[in-house]
Amino acid sequence: MTELKRPAFHYAPERGWMNDPNGLVFYKGEYHLFYQYNPNRPAFGAMHWGHAVSNDLVHWTTLPIALSPDEHGLIYSGCVIVDWRNTSGFGRDGEPPLIALFTYHDTECEAADPGQHQSQALAYSTDAGRTWTKYSSNPVLPNTRKKHDFRDPKVIWHEQTQRWIMALATGAEIELFGSTDLKRWAFLSAFTPSTVQANSVLECPDLFTLKTAKGDEKWVLLFSVNPGGPQGGSGAQYFVGEFDGAQFQPEDAFEVYLKKGGKNWVDWGTDNYAGVTWSDIPQHDGRRIFIGWMSNWLHAESAENDQPWRGMMTAPRELTLRRVGAAWLPSWRPVRELENNLAHACEANTSISNNTELKNRFSRQFR
Repeated sequence: MTELKRPAFHYAPERGWMNDPNGLVFYKGEYHLFYQYNPNRPAFGAMHWGHAVSNDLVHWTTLPIALSPDEHGLIYSGCVIVDWRNTSGFGRDGEPPLIALFTYHDTECEAADPGQHQSQALAYSTDAGRTWTKYSSNPVLPNTRKKHDFRDPKVIWHEQTQRWIMALATGAEIELFGSTDLKRWAFLSAFTPSTVQANSVLECPDLFTLKTAKGDEKWVLLFSVNPGGPQGGSGAQYFVGEFDGAQFQPEDAFEVYLKKGGKNWVDWGTDNYAGVTWSDIPQHDGRRIFIGWMSNWLHAESAENDQPWRGMMTAPRELTLRRVGAAWLPSWRPVRELENNLAHACEANTSISNNTELKNRFSRQFR
C-alpha cells in the first residue's frame, strides 16, 4: 500500500469499515486477526468478520472474509480458540479444529422482538482458518432471558475444572458460562464491575492469567465500556482477582486500591476500545499480547474521512504485572517485534539514524 494516509505500524483494512478485533488466535506460526468489518463502505453497517494473518505482529496479509451474515443475522464480535482436545468433535485426521464463537445480531428481530436479537453461535475451520463452516445447530447459546445486550463471547480452557469458560457481556454485567464441548453452555455466575457508571454498556470481555515477578498467578478480567471513557465516549477497564472455575472475585488489595482513588483504565487517551488478547500463544513464548480498535464511539463515525477505508488497530502490546502498593496491576508495552522493526527503520533512514535525539525517543518507547 502506498496511500499517503495509510498507517505504517497499525493494521487497517484495504477498504471498508473496521472496528472491534475478533478471534485473536495463534496457530501454526501465524497470528490471526479477525475483526468487525463492513466491506461495502467505510461506515458501520453489515458486519462480517474480516481476516488478516502475520508471523511477526507487524507485517499483515489480508485474507478473504471469514464469516458473512446469513439468515440468523449479522456477525458481531467473538473469539477463536484451538480445540486441542477435539472436545467439539470437529477435528479431522488427528488435527485440532479452530473454533469461532461469535454473536449473531438479527436486526429484523431487534425491531420486532427486542431482547431476542442476539445469540451466540459457533463455526469451525479445519484448514488453519482459511475457510469456515457454521455449526448446523446454531445458536449454541440462545438468549432465553431476553437480555437486550448479550454479546461478544471470549472463551478459554480452564484446566482445573476441565471445561471451557465463556465470558459474555450482558448489559452492565459480565456473565460466565461453562461447557465441555463448546456446543452446550450452562450459566455459572455474573460479575458487576463497581467502577462502571450507571448508563454504560459493557462489551468485549476477556479473562486470562498473568504471573507476578515471584511466579504467582493472578486472574485479569478485561472489558470495554461505552459511554464512560476517561476522555468521554468509550474506553476499556480491568479488574485483577481470583477465578475458581465458576466465579471471578476481585482481590482485596485491588478493591482497596480502587477505594483509595486508584484507576483501572487500560488507556487514558481517547482511542483504545474493544481490545482483547491472543489465545494459544505457545508456552515457550509465554506472552499475553493485546490489541484494540484505535477509535472511540464518540467520534468513530463522525470524524472526517476521505479514504476508502476507516478504522485501524492499536499497536500490539505485551501485558505483564507490576506492583502498586499492595495491589497488582497490568502493565503494557509494545511488543518486541515492533521495537525490532522500528530499530531497522531507524537504521535505514539516515535522517533518524544520524539524529541522536530521535533515536533516543524511539528507544524510550520500549523501556
